[in-house]
Amino acid sequence: MTEFTPLVSLLGGALIGLASVLLMAFHGRIAGMTGILTGLLPPIAPDWAWRAAFLGGAIIAPALMVLLTGYDVGFASPVPTPWVIIGGLIVGVGVFFGSGCTSGHGVCGMARLSPRSIAATAVFMGASFVTVYVVRHVLGGF
Repeated sequence: MTEFTPLVSLLGGALIGLASVLLMAFHGRIAGMTGILTGLLPPIAPDWAWRAAFLGGAIIAPALMVLLTGYDVGFASPVPTPWVIIGGLIVGVGVFFGSGCTSGHGVCGMARLSPRSIAATAVFMGASFVTVYVVRHVLGGF
């Protein structure tokens, strides 16, 4: 089970919001992680430098937090690895057909009151709720 961490969660959410606003202010780009990552895969986008810096920051920041504060960013999954891989592939298909991910639609799109992003986020959340219910209560899983 996860522990309740409201202050750390609030700080993390505020930093995600700040990063999104700064990316829009300085580069005119939406902070959609899949779109940012896609620009680093062949064919590499001409604006690859800010994409690499953004993703590098997303990786380095938790490492710095651990080093500077000693706070443990633990990860444990009770789900078997094949299920995690299958879940990742399903999410990838959803991202493709949804034309973006929860960071682009949920954080940036909803903040802009984009009807498309609001609909996409509602579908993401609805599918998540149904999936958790089916796995836990119908299949008797984790």
